[in-house]
Amino acid sequence: MATPYVTDESGKYIAATQRPDGTWRKPRRVKDGYVPQEEVPVYENKYVKFFKSKPDLPPGMNPSNATPQQQKTSGGCDGEAGLSKSAKRNMKRKEKRKQQQHQDTDGVGDVDSMSNAIENVSISGAGDSLHGTAAEVSVSSNDSSTATEKAKKIKNLKKKLRQVEELQQKVDSGEIKELTKDQLEKLGRALALKDELRQLEVDS
Repeated sequence: MATPYVTDESGKYIAATQRPDGTWRKPRRVKDGYVPQEEVPVYENKYVKFFKSKPDLPPGMNPSNATPQQQKTSGGCDGEAGLSKSAKRNMKRKEKRKQQQHQDTDGVGDVDSMSNAIENVSISGAGDSLHGTAAEVSVSSNDSSTATEKAKKIKNLKKKLRQVEELQQKVDSGEIKELTKDQLEKLGRALALKDELRQLEVDS
């Protein structure tokens, strides 16, 4: 709504107006060039102005050529026409994910088929040697893992035996007069631990 200005011999002023409750506003004198608050244009920084002034079409493109293309694109995407920007973005992301999953599954299938083909192919003696080396590698890896497990067990048993010996020494010297249930169990297991350690050392 434009501000009602009144001009007379005394100058320019905003005429008196009635408020919604029925009371009246006083007339206000204004200087030349005064712009009321509701008529001040909204501030736009240089970037906003730049993007507003940019043409919709690329430089040098004829607007008559652009209209049929725009119609084609709008006709091709009936489903996406009513969607917001974020909804369109989400749809694109979903499509990309589907394509990636499809490619991943294809890749896995290719790898499986290739591995099966390699396993089935055997060229006279070379194939046998290949299978033999593969078997040796798997056996050696199993041996190394079992060897490390045995080493860990031996170390653990030695530690337990050391604890039992220390406990026995404390009992013999008189430091510990009454043994707890756990300490009695430890002393009772000493023979079993020694046998187990001996067996592991013999196996290795």
